[in-house]
Amino acid sequence: MKIGCPKEIKNNENRIGLTPSAAQAYIQAGHEVFIEKGGGLGSAIMDDEYTAVGAKILPTAQEVWNVADMIVKVKEPLESEYKLMKENQLVYTYFHFAADEALTRACMEQKIVALAYETVQEGRALPLLKPMSEVAGRMSSLMGAFYSAKTQGGRGLLPMGVTGVAPAEILILGGGVVGTNAAHVAAGLMADVSILDINLPRLEYLSEIMPANVKALYNDPVTLESKLKTADIVIGAVLVPGAKAPKLVRKDHLKTMKPGAVIVDVAIDQGGCFETSHATTHSDPIFVVDGIVHYCVANMPGAYARTSTYALNNATLGYGLMLANKGVEKACRDNEALKLGLSMYKGKITYEAVAEAFGMMGDYVPVDSVLG
Repeated sequence: MKIGCPKEIKNNENRIGLTPSAAQAYIQAGHEVFIEKGGGLGSAIMDDEYTAVGAKILPTAQEVWNVADMIVKVKEPLESEYKLMKENQLVYTYFHFAADEALTRACMEQKIVALAYETVQEGRALPLLKPMSEVAGRMSSLMGAFYSAKTQGGRGLLPMGVTGVAPAEILILGGGVVGTNAAHVAAGLMADVSILDINLPRLEYLSEIMPANVKALYNDPVTLESKLKTADIVIGAVLVPGAKAPKLVRKDHLKTMKPGAVIVDVAIDQGGCFETSHATTHSDPIFVVDGIVHYCVANMPGAYARTSTYALNNATLGYGLMLANKGVEKACRDNEALKLGLSMYKGKITYEAVAEAFGMMGDYVPVDSVLG
């Protein structure tokens, strides 16, 4: 199979879909690998590192898309890439379809086969989302701390406080991978941390593993509203795999919060869990609504690209080799986790939550029906 890896073009997206070691693994398995010239520079990977393991460098993205049977990316194709996609081409990347109707329709029109990292699922675990959730979770507390500075539009609050001055209150909505990693960093900042979730076994687990300055609480409306009033930083870390994130914080909640408080919406890839959120970029990361600073960058790990690229490849390579070695249909028949990642197949939506998000159930077919 011919494996193509184009340069990412999303704003300040410095990750790349393949590391040299991943490219080498595909080549050793009998495949050809094509990398766009300069594609790895944002992750401090030089072209000659790819050629040293046998990959070929192509000068343009169009040439990479044209030659490839399978495209390995990091982020969803952008509008300028829609026409580069070929019918029956396997695209293996993060899609987050339920938050982007235009992308969904474009991929249907181009009749690609879309294998979405974010819905590959083993039991209750999301192995291809986890490494980037770890990065984004840890970043979220750092970004909340940074934008709490008065010079960045915040309240002028040092999260860890100092002698005689109380630390910040950090509220985390969701106790999954993002929320747990956010809490670990927030705890290290010596803040007063609360995690809200509705999963009692998860709350019990968090209570056991977290340090004393982290409280794991059940998320009911009274507790949420009470915590929002006193929070200095609020981190949105909720996830419904493959579907739009629930809106946990309404616009009218903002008026009850402290002026200059900071919201970090890590769920923005799936539409965000704050009613007032909209996606931002690393070059223009924040906006203010009712005096509350919103940080809603949709590709947070792109800021720490080298760490993120290698962490992502550690997770995606094994599944990618299954796809390349067996073909998408047999790989998905043989592996339940991969089958759950198959979101679109040659013009049909195969992930029900995506079709439901846009009222497109007429274009939905169960994934088993396309696998034969």
